[in-house]
Parts: sequence; C-alpha cells; structure tokens
Amino acid sequence: MNDINNTDLSFPLKTHKKIKPKKLYNQLTNEEAKALLAKETVRRITVSFYQYFHIAEPKTFRDEMFIQLSNLKVFGRVYLAHEGINAQISVPETSFIELRDYLYSIPELNGIRLNTAVDDGQSFWILKIKVREKIVADGIDDPAFDMSNRGKYLNAEEFNKMTDDPDTIVIDMRNHYEYEVGHFENALEVPSETFREQLPMAVEMMQDKKDKNIIMYCTGGIRCEKASAWMKHKGFNNVYHLEGGIIKYANTVKEAGLPNKFLGKNFVFDGRLGEKIGDEIIAKCHQCGKPADTHVNCANDGCHLLFIQCEECAKDYEGCCSTDCQEVIHLPDEERKLLRKGKSNGAKVFNKSKGLLKPKPALGDEK
Repeated sequence: MNDINNTDLSFPLKTHKKIKPKKLYNQLTNEEAKALLAKETVRRITVSFYQYFHIAEPKTFRDEMFIQLSNLKVFGRVYLAHEGINAQISVPETSFIELRDYLYSIPELNGIRLNTAVDDGQSFWILKIKVREKIVADGIDDPAFDMSNRGKYLNAEEFNKMTDDPDTIVIDMRNHYEYEVGHFENALEVPSETFREQLPMAVEMMQDKKDKNIIMYCTGGIRCEKASAWMKHKGFNNVYHLEGGIIKYANTVKEAGLPNKFLGKNFVFDGRLGEKIGDEIIAKCHQCGKPADTHVNCANDGCHLLFIQCEECAKDYEGCCSTDCQEVIHLPDEERKLLRKGKSNGAKVFNKSKGLLKPKPALGDEK
C-alpha cells in the first residue's frame, strides 16, 4: 500500500465502460453543476488517495482516467505528474465498488488506501483532472533526493503511544490556516503559506534535534510522506509519519475506540472547508475575536478572501470580510463585473499574524 514504484505505467489501462464523453473536460458552469448535484438522491462518499509512482505519459493517463471517472459520475480534483497521483473526489455510494475496482485495475494503484471523509457533504460538483509538474509543489531540485527513502509509517495506535513520550516531537506539515482550526496536542506549527516554504523551515527548526523521534503529519498523508523523505535526506535519523494523515487517524480512533489526540477541526480543500474531529473550538473569528472555526470565502466575488467567521459576524457582514466588500455585493451586477475586470484574486488567505480584519477599500478604490 502506497509503495514507491519506478516502473513505467503501461497503456492502455483496463477499462470498465467504453462510452466516452464528447469532451475530455467538464462542460458545465459551476451554477449548472451545483443545481444538478442538488437534485441527486443518492448519497455521495468523499474519498481521497495518492500514490508516488512513475507515470511515463501523464497526459494519456489523464484522458483515460477522465473517461472512467466521468462514466462513474465522480466529481472532484485530481492532479497527475510524472511522480504520481493526488486525488480528492466524491463518488455516488452505489458506484464506490466500481471506482475501487477501476483504480485497483491499474497495477501501480492496486490496493491503494482510499481515505473516506469523516463527515459527508457536497464536497465537489464537477470533475477536474490536471497534469502538473509535481503532485505536491515542493521546490526540491536536488537530483540526489530519493523519495523512496521515506520515514516509517505509524498507525493511529502507534502514533498515540509514541506521542505519550514527552521527548517525541510532532510536526504539522500543513499551512498556517489549516493548523489554526485544528491540530494534534503539542504539535509544532511550521508557520508558512506553502509546502515549499515549510520543507527548509522544518529542517532549520530541527537542526539540533536530529536524534529525537520526529513524527510528521498532514491531512491525508501525501505532504508528510514527502517531508519525511526530505528530513531523512537532510540527515535526520528517527523520522516517522502518520499513515493516511488526519483523515485515516480520525476514522481509526472512532472505529477502534482509541483516545483522540486531535483538537478541533480538520481543514479540507473542498466545498466543506472542514470536518469536525475533536469537540474543541480552538480558533477565533477573524472579525470579532470570538471562538469560531468556520472558514468561509468572502461573499464579494472580487475579493473571495478565505477567513474564519462566526455566525454573528456572518449575519452582520452578510458573509463578507469587511464593510466595503459588503457594500460591493449590493451593487448592480454590471458594476461588480466592471470592478472585477482585469483583476486576478489568486490565492487569498487571511493571515492570523496580521491581527483582526479591518475595513478595507472596495475593489476598484485602492490607493
């Protein structure tokens, strides 16, 4: 399971259905797709999986997979690269076995761990499969780096036992806004906005602790697996990582009745933006400072800032991050379109180090 495999993927893949969509990409708008999703009566299961292995022709792999997943009415986001696959998807419950059989029919994915979400919900409404340079943007350009020399896996029980030792160091390999709403007890934050920033920072933070037991974790395992290999590459000896990440851990402790050491909410990169793991609320509203752990995107499409908002502020600000954005959402559609014209939001995330949100100029009024 999740073994590194350097064998080129052969084609064609085994297929389950021969009906091909006319186009190898989504053809619906978000609004159309959401409307169709709302009409579904079959329960959906949110699933994530990844695998590091060599794909000789990612574009060919991508097109074949798009056909198969479309036929199964799978929605979600899949990234492919020469180094492997990273997927977060939702599948109708009635098609889950067929999805699993299709994935297992690919030799390098046979037996792959499929993490199912703790909380169900309408996580995705369209299917996107993209070819990228890497499935995790890491900034590594060292040709001597060996992804197969990774840290040792720990299951939930082993993780709990090892973290009972106060000398064990637990490192959270997620972004600052993920850590803010939930993390393991006594876990160290690597305060950054991207994984590529975290890798050198983690090495620097641990320079004088190379003989300590170091456990790394992330949402589903993909980032901490690569991070553990990077730490070993940099001379750290006792490196471990949580198998299946927070998602697998949460499911296991629930099923096995183990103590839950995760505090708060697990941030997820889909329409839910989070799933409750612990009962605690450890974060605060970015507008008023009251306890809250609900991430939202600013209702002003020209802003779309990701931030934490409590129910009271959501009502007072109508889902916006500021009074200025609140004014913008009440403008006529054409005016709002003009304000957005030629502007790109990019990835905008509130940084807690900057303090509470303050009123800001409406889009188009910047000084």
